[in-house]
Amino acid sequence: MNALKQVKKLVLFSAIGIITASCSNKDSVVPEPTPSTETTKYVLISMSENTLNKPGFATAFDALPSGNIINNGSNSLQGFGFGGWRPYGNWLLKMFNTESNAYGIQQLTVDASGKITNGKFIAGDNTTNGTGNFVILDENKGFYWDAAAPLKIQTFNPSTMSRTGDIDLSAIINERGQNESAIKYRSIGQKFLAVKQGKLYANVTYAKTDGTQKGFFDDFFPDVYIAVIDIASSKYEKTIKIEDTGSIAYINDNTMYDFDSNGDLYIVTQGRSATGGKSKIVRIKSGETDIDKSWSLNMDDITPGGKFVSVFAKDGKIITVIPNTALTGGPTGNINFEDVWEFYNIDIATRQRTKITGIPPVTNPGAAFCALEIDGRILLRATTKKGDINGYYELKGTQASALFNVTAGGSVSGLHKITIR
Repeated sequence: MNALKQVKKLVLFSAIGIITASCSNKDSVVPEPTPSTETTKYVLISMSENTLNKPGFATAFDALPSGNIINNGSNSLQGFGFGGWRPYGNWLLKMFNTESNAYGIQQLTVDASGKITNGKFIAGDNTTNGTGNFVILDENKGFYWDAAAPLKIQTFNPSTMSRTGDIDLSAIINERGQNESAIKYRSIGQKFLAVKQGKLYANVTYAKTDGTQKGFFDDFFPDVYIAVIDIASSKYEKTIKIEDTGSIAYINDNTMYDFDSNGDLYIVTQGRSATGGKSKIVRIKSGETDIDKSWSLNMDDITPGGKFVSVFAKDGKIITVIPNTALTGGPTGNINFEDVWEFYNIDIATRQRTKITGIPPVTNPGAAFCALEIDGRILLRATTKKGDINGYYELKGTQASALFNVTAGGSVSGLHKITIR
């Protein structure tokens, strides 16, 4: 009997062990991963004609382009206002309406097949340059300028592309120069809006003209004024200034400012006229709200008669283009479409300039950014007058090499990577 009981116990324990092992094995099975529904696209825009309407194309590519490509294929979106854009994260945004080139904030949408269509559009006064100048804080809040209310900063929700209110700064703006009859026009945020560490920065314009180009290269004061607004409370804090310069920016999709990796903000001023004079790059250091008076790059010390037109900052370096001769304007001028702009890598601490090799002198980037970063790679926009070079170069150190060339669709003016979910 005892022997029989021992056998029964062994059989029972074995069965329990088998059941336990089976349950354990079942619990340890890793479920199959859910297939990703994300699709990555590299969206390229180009401007097909050098006209005020900036006609052009936008095309979505499955991979970062290389070699010779076209940007006006059957899947391309054709329209106006393709001189540049201001993407934010996964959004494609620009300051001009695709169907009419009207001023405002235009959204572009891309589907998983790569088809690009017009999304929503925030319209504003269409008589004054600067309407639609915008900056985004986060997915729910952004700021823009509308000439219909030049002394206010408009607020909007970028996710819904809808206006949400405004910040009235008329009292602050009107305090300065209130008895100056030569000041014909005033505005705030018409040319410069930036968000930095809880503060909104907006340029204050005091213009000597009140025509179609009011606010551009017609500054009354010798300094550029910038209002600082606390974002959480929407309250004005103070006005700072960039001394002895002019025209903080020209209105297009190139913001003409950038943040270094440490949070320092670098700002371009173009100078007294369209061809420069007292043009500078200045900075507001991370954690501070005033212009750093100990640091600036002055174009007059580099190329007299020149100006800065773009800036890219990263890891203590600035990439920009510098004209190799004095600039001239007008129909026969060299400022926009002559190959006089050369790429430089500038050490911020020492201000030592190093010319970037491997890339020829190019035309003015205009509304496009001269440099951008995609997939950890720094790309330089390169177009020449003849059109034989028209694409992006990749920069490694101070050496650049061609990445891709656009053979149809116009001059390149923007590239951005998005993920479609």
